[in-house]
Amino acid sequence: MNWNSFQTDAYEGLIAETIKIPGHDGKPIRAYYSRPLGAGPHPGIVLIPHMPGWDEWCRETARRFSAHGFAVLCPNIYEDFGHATPPEVSGMARDAGGATDADVMADTAGALSFLRNSTTSNGKVGVIGMCSGGRHTFLAACTLDGVDAAVDCWGGGVVCPPEQLSPARPVAPIDYAENLDCPLLGIFGNEDRSPTPEDVNILEARLKELGKDYEFHRYDGAGHGFWYYDRPMYRQTQAMESWNIVLDFFDRTLK
Repeated sequence: MNWNSFQTDAYEGLIAETIKIPGHDGKPIRAYYSRPLGAGPHPGIVLIPHMPGWDEWCRETARRFSAHGFAVLCPNIYEDFGHATPPEVSGMARDAGGATDADVMADTAGALSFLRNSTTSNGKVGVIGMCSGGRHTFLAACTLDGVDAAVDCWGGGVVCPPEQLSPARPVAPIDYAENLDCPLLGIFGNEDRSPTPEDVNILEARLKELGKDYEFHRYDGAGHGFWYYDRPMYRQTQAMESWNIVLDFFDRTLK
């Protein structure tokens, strides 16, 4: 169901709340859980937060997907860095070198398990992320079990030269591309600097070489984060077109 295509006589309802789920090292982490009301069954989506943090934009995005029939879990991958406002926690995370790939993948695995084992699940769960969350989404699709579909929205650092690797990010996600075994959708702006159009070309060439199931959509006049309607980088036309593409992709792969 694309944007604004609901029937006006249809019932609609959703509920959203903060819960706790098992995260990395067995520690409980908070997660924002949004889902349609009713018995279901409902497909699931793990929404991996971006570097602006576990923020209001992520929560609104979770509810938007739930309005279209998906149970969405957005884990707080920044739980280790303390609690304050999202910008403050993001600053603390940056100062500490960021969340490690290993911890984020463990948190994502916990979210996947929670959604799949829900009594209202239809048995399918996808993953989506923007910015650093897009990078983590690609990593999850290549390294975690139980990902049925993945959407990488302008994930910078999937293609990463050796000098930019770090203890928190020890391997370039593209090096795991051979293990991708679910459909992948990519949404990119042609004016982005991370990833650059050249980075997207390199990733696409590798996926094509490996014969992977993927589709990339690239937008002129758009840079990084062009869905973020609270920022000057927002691009209404490109955002709404790509939103509909994402909704259609998840309808086809998860419903």
